[in-house]
Amino acid sequence: MELTERKKKVLRSIVDLYIRTAEPVGSKAIAELPDMKYSSATIRNEMADLTNLGYLEQPHTSAGRIPSASGYRLYVDELMADYRLSVDETKSINASLEEKMQRVDKMVEKVAKLVSQATDLPAISFSARQGDATVKRFELIEAGSGSFILVVMLSNDEVVNKLIKLPVNISETDLKLLSALLNATMTEISLEEFTAGLLDRVMRSAGAAASLVPVIVEFTTDTLRRSGSGNMAVAGQMRLLNHPEYRNIDKAQQVISGLDEEALSNLPAVMQGTNGTRVLVGPENVARELKDTSVVMTKFDIGDGMEAMIGVVGPTRMDYAKVTARLSYFAESLSKMFAKPEAPQLPASAIEEEA
Repeated sequence: MELTERKKKVLRSIVDLYIRTAEPVGSKAIAELPDMKYSSATIRNEMADLTNLGYLEQPHTSAGRIPSASGYRLYVDELMADYRLSVDETKSINASLEEKMQRVDKMVEKVAKLVSQATDLPAISFSARQGDATVKRFELIEAGSGSFILVVMLSNDEVVNKLIKLPVNISETDLKLLSALLNATMTEISLEEFTAGLLDRVMRSAGAAASLVPVIVEFTTDTLRRSGSGNMAVAGQMRLLNHPEYRNIDKAQQVISGLDEEALSNLPAVMQGTNGTRVLVGPENVARELKDTSVVMTKFDIGDGMEAMIGVVGPTRMDYAKVTARLSYFAESLSKMFAKPEAPQLPASAIEEEA
């Protein structure tokens, strides 16, 4: 059956009304809308067709209709109107963002709370380096008192170090040889390439310093793993209780218990290859705990090879247009906030004079 413009208009109106009221929508309520020019009988027929097509559901025999997951999907993809933030909303978000966070891990936690406050929904915030980091260089520096400092410099400009105790039989020359060996064999390779075979080859070539190789490899692989895992924060889980769908305590408890970092850890992977905003409705969610909810996520760049993601989890009845508009504004503002200022450009005349 063809989905005519009239059917689409009726479906859009039902979703809009259900978002506002959380009550099943009847044909009379649709007919009374200012821009609806069809009779109640015509609207009832369209609602019946939309139900048969799977875009609407009827909770009770005598009740109105509510959108299904397919109905929300069509609404998000084609029907919802752009939501324009009011002046007060932009002022409120800007005020929240005035204090620039200095550390990304603190930013992740704070942004999750701000997004949750702005949307009245549980929020997720995530940041990670773009691409997999590798080791750019190893440095082994004697520290006296029978120890040395292992310095590992990563391709994403992160630098980490560890103080390691030296066996008595290892000399400064042994350390220099080990440093050269590490830089020749264990730089610019992925985490997956740190195999048992590589460890064995390096140990056989390390001479007197062979006993240090397992310690160095363990620290290096842990560092690469942490660098690639990113930071995630979840905030505002209890805000779900503000929505009618979760007045049932058992249902609310089931969803809230699933809103933790472990259950949400697959969401960043869903955004791989995606720019901007993505909406997952009901069964489209990768986590079983979220199959009766919707998730809206936005990915953006925060400079220095870092990317971030913010999102919300809520009822399928959420106001998608408003939520996506607010997330997009947050993302744009944070991206600008963390962007490095461009170097001032010299006027052409000054360049010519220098030449």
